[in-house]
Amino acid sequence: MDLIRLFFPLAHGVPRMDDCCVLSGIVYVIRNGLQWKDAPKAYGPHKTLYNRFIRWSRLGVFDRIFVTQTKRADHTA
Repeated sequence: MDLIRLFFPLAHGVPRMDDCCVLSGIVYVIRNGLQWKDAPKAYGPHKTLYNRFIRWSRLGVFDRIFVTQTKRADHTA
């Protein structure tokens, strides 16, 4: 998580759920082909998972993570 923490937008005002927990929930839902409402409660409210997925997608957070991690993997191989 330390390698990708910089890609997530900063919180404004109200403290929010941990990005690591939310990211894990998003990955769990997508990997298992679930609907957002079927996400385990351990990852937080399903609405939070959905909203962050949409917001981070629109901001290009996932694209930047994948590009950076791919470049990093190419340099270590």
